[in-house]
Amino acid sequence: MLIAYHPAKRYTQYTLMELKEIIEAAAKYLPREELGIVEKAYKFALDAGKPDMGDALEVALILTNLQIGPETLAVSLLQGLPENIAIPSKGENKFPASISKLVDNVNSINKVSLLVANEFQAEGMRKMFLAMAEDVRVIVISLANRLQLMRKLKGVDIESKKEICEATLEIYVPLAHRLGIWGIKGELEDIAFYYLYPQEYKEITDLLDVKKTEWERSIAHVIRILHDEFAKAGLEAEIEGRAKSVHSIYRKMQKYADQGKEITDIHDLMAVRVLVKEVQDCYNALGIIHSLWHPMPGQFDDYIANPRGNMYRSLHTTVLALNGKAIEIQIRTYEMHRTNEYGVAAHWLYKEGSKTDMRFEEKMAWLRQLMEWQQDLSGDDFFETLKTDIFKDQVYVFTPMGEIKELPVGSTPLDFAYRVHTDLGHRCTGAKVNDKIVPMTYQLQNGDVVSVLSTKLERGPSLDWLNEDLGYVKSTHAREKIRQWFHKRERNLNLEQGRTLFEKERRHLGISNTVEEIAGLFGYADANEFLTDIGCGDINVQHIGPKLAPEEEEKEPVPTTPKRPQVTTGVQVMGVGNLLTHLAPCCNPVPGDEIVGFVTRAKGVTVHRKDCPNIASLEEPERLIEVSWGTQQESYPVSIVITAEDRVGLLKDIITIISESRTNISDISTAKHGDGPTSIFLTIEISGIEHLSRLLSNIETLHGVISASRATTGKKKRKPQTTGS
Repeated sequence: MLIAYHPAKRYTQYTLMELKEIIEAAAKYLPREELGIVEKAYKFALDAGKPDMGDALEVALILTNLQIGPETLAVSLLQGLPENIAIPSKGENKFPASISKLVDNVNSINKVSLLVANEFQAEGMRKMFLAMAEDVRVIVISLANRLQLMRKLKGVDIESKKEICEATLEIYVPLAHRLGIWGIKGELEDIAFYYLYPQEYKEITDLLDVKKTEWERSIAHVIRILHDEFAKAGLEAEIEGRAKSVHSIYRKMQKYADQGKEITDIHDLMAVRVLVKEVQDCYNALGIIHSLWHPMPGQFDDYIANPRGNMYRSLHTTVLALNGKAIEIQIRTYEMHRTNEYGVAAHWLYKEGSKTDMRFEEKMAWLRQLMEWQQDLSGDDFFETLKTDIFKDQVYVFTPMGEIKELPVGSTPLDFAYRVHTDLGHRCTGAKVNDKIVPMTYQLQNGDVVSVLSTKLERGPSLDWLNEDLGYVKSTHAREKIRQWFHKRERNLNLEQGRTLFEKERRHLGISNTVEEIAGLFGYADANEFLTDIGCGDINVQHIGPKLAPEEEEKEPVPTTPKRPQVTTGVQVMGVGNLLTHLAPCCNPVPGDEIVGFVTRAKGVTVHRKDCPNIASLEEPERLIEVSWGTQQESYPVSIVITAEDRVGLLKDIITIISESRTNISDISTAKHGDGPTSIFLTIEISGIEHLSRLLSNIETLHGVISASRATTGKKKRKPQTTGS
């Protein structure tokens, strides 16, 4: 009942099947008179010398399991013909133009599909989705091709096997999930899991072998009870055990392990599926089940009233049955079951030649929307949109008029506003969810009814909306629309805004690096382009600190023999560590600052910032030495100054923000300037420049704070420390 992939099974062996097997499989759901095109395609491909005909037949057999139409089956046999062979469009052996075009698109996608995970180009993905938008059968055939490839991986070398499996999990599994083709999705996952994580795979299958008899006995008992109760109520139903893939069990085990639970706590390993004729029968069956066993709180989902975006519809409930054991029960009609198993294939593909099914078109609205977005997206942005907005789990919410909007899990009212209309997003000032005002960072839940509050005045988005740390938007689509708005503004305005933000951040960090130097670290040859991109939100100024900070080196193993204590400043002198060094108190350098060493006569090397005034006035330059940041200590003292309007509770608010960031304060003092603002001087212990930048930005958000920055160094000019000289 619990199905596990194993390479010794028949379908992993290369076997040249007869066409008869394909015809018989297709005849179970198609009239035999429609299958002549399949036989014709087979004979043409064979006469044309098509290589790997056995592989093509296996692909066609996979497609018959999806109950695909005759044209698609014919294309699966005609794909990959020798390049000098053209599919005839005239004469006795001619094929319909629709088949020829579909073959061309599939062949084009096959060239993209040969690329593995670390070589998979974003533009290749764009090409694939453009072809899918024109005819979704292209991708269904591509999924069948990928499954056939995965089934014969046994003889492939280890490195290629790894790359193919990674590409399968990254691209094809999410695509099959999005199209609702569960059979192909589950098998692709299990085969990839088998080769990528053999030890974990074996542990799960061994556990399943131990538990299998017990679980099957329990499920059989539940099925008998339900049969009797449904018969008493006059409800016709088919009841069966539900298979669970090994990879899905593995994901569930990982999730439960994070919560400190065991595999025995996973309630939907034991599952029952109930199939009925009508929608009303689904709810009648649910009532009978809940009268028999107590439903678990929070474990009921109505995907009939609120279907998933990939066309999945069903009732899910988990009940405490069999001496208190939890068991999941799914209830659906036969039509829903077909759709749930075959996804897009169940709606339109097998009805080739007929008019387009409008219900199918509605279900594929996400694909049309993606094709609209791709016109405005670069290759990398398009691929990122696929991963965040299309391939990830979705949340389904409603407009006040009852229209469903599909968004990535974690989306906010702003994401919703931009999904409704770009201009609504730009003018959004707030939102109501279920008639209650919510923060703009509220994460939408399934079933929420969202109303966007907006202004009629001309306005635009805030740069804060692009700050990932603040959580205003989740979807790549919304983020891209916001970026485009800033790009359309006056270039000079962006440039000035960027210069202001840059200078503010430079004051925060207390650095003397020029804009040209920092722009170079980000790969910009033109400083103005760099500032413009800051102004339009493409670059977050808080990323400047990490660019200046040295990369952490790999930690050395713990020594087996005693060594003398490590220096506390984490500074290397001429590339050598373990020398006696001290941080100069006149300028308090921190990782990320450019530094220089001064050789004292008694206390080793004193480390200063290069822009320290005491270094500039040095009378003995020959005592300067090259130093660099090595292994960093946990914290460094740094002085900051906060200028603010005096008010009750100001100091308390500042200290609260500092303490919440887990930053230690070692000294604090204040100075009042007549009727003017108050200056607050603090010495805090930070881990580096990024820590300092983030903290100062948070302080500046407080009411009444005018500025927060690193204190100016070297106010009192004196020689560098030369104690003992």
